[in-house]
Amino acid sequence: MSFTRRDLVASLAFTGTLALAAVLSPAHAQAQDKKELVFGATAGPYADQIKLGIKPLLEKKGYRVKVVEFNDYIQPNFALAQGALDANAFQHIVYLTKFATENKLALSELLKVPTAPIAIYSKRHRTLDVKEGATVALPNDPTNAARALLVLQEIGWLKLREGYDPIRASEKDVAQNPKKLKLIPIEAAQLPRSLDDTDYSFVNGNFALASGLKLTEALALEKTGPTYQNLVAIRTDDKDKPWVKDIAEANRSREFLAVTDQKFAGFVKTDYQQALQAGAAK
Repeated sequence: MSFTRRDLVASLAFTGTLALAAVLSPAHAQAQDKKELVFGATAGPYADQIKLGIKPLLEKKGYRVKVVEFNDYIQPNFALAQGALDANAFQHIVYLTKFATENKLALSELLKVPTAPIAIYSKRHRTLDVKEGATVALPNDPTNAARALLVLQEIGWLKLREGYDPIRASEKDVAQNPKKLKLIPIEAAQLPRSLDDTDYSFVNGNFALASGLKLTEALALEKTGPTYQNLVAIRTDDKDKPWVKDIAEANRSREFLAVTDQKFAGFVKTDYQQALQAGAAK
């Protein structure tokens, strides 16, 4: 897939203006001693985590920080690989690995970030007492569809075949569907809107919160493990750069833990945040 600088300038929204073109420079992003960092994130909680928790800490160290918000899962990795971004935060390791491999991008995980779990919501029902023939919308991308199917199995709505791959599970792996549920694949960003037309819809945490849904309103939450926790991605060649270490330090700080507790209640905390909490409790 060809992704040019012109494509990026035409498609990105940065505080509602196309002035982004003036600051997104590969040479700028690669500078060793730079003091300006450009983050990419999906609009909603992951952009807010950077704005509220990470940006202030980096600015105290003398950096100027810009946040570019995306409305899809495709552009942020191309923008990062081409040097238009220094880091992005929107995806889990399964998605990053698959996307980077298929598109031959040299991208790596830096560290995990607090993650809003995928969850099932409904405007028509208040419980999980599902009726026969109910319509259930789920993400149409393979990795998130697999997550939704696992939750459906956990709540007892269907059963997957023995030996299924939990990372690649698909509708083909459904062995039993006693309620004859109608599974409707939909692009992830459109799932909040699907609630008007379905009995139940799975919604990724970032899109749920961006649309005004609350984690406390969900009928069931995924038990999100490290495999599906979102992460900060960087270019592999940058992993030892001083500014990358400063990004990691900001994420691992007690200050960011406090922001997580105050602003992102219900998010699945990272291992390093849980360690900080455990240490404070002693």
